[in-house]
Amino acid sequence: MKSTDEFISAIRLVNNADGTSTFETGKIPTLKPMNTTAFWISNTTEEWEKKMHTAPRRQYVVTLKGNIRFKVSNGSTFDIQPGIILLAEDVEGEGHSWEIEEGEKWERLYIPIAGDAESFFIQDPE
Repeated sequence: MKSTDEFISAIRLVNNADGTSTFETGKIPTLKPMNTTAFWISNTTEEWEKKMHTAPRRQYVVTLKGNIRFKVSNGSTFDIQPGIILLAEDVEGEGHSWEIEEGEKWERLYIPIAGDAESFFIQDPE
């Protein structure tokens, strides 16, 4: 997964029909206006966030600092670091958990996607 001038690397969390979650690798185009509602920054972590949970809404999560290991409810894992956008769309079912792999804090930007707006995620070929 490598970013280019036209795209940024991304990983999307999604729901499976059986209530578990999984992830897909892909990319999001650069310089594309996206329909978002607001954004906020966080550098704190509450304990519930490290346990299995769903995304509270469809949102982009942009890591500013930290290396985070995510685990989805089907057992698969992946790492997020600065330069990879997380698209959280596992809003139902069992969800995901995460832990900090490197550093002491995860600094991140949450950007909710407005309503049913397009996320512009392009999945990598399988």
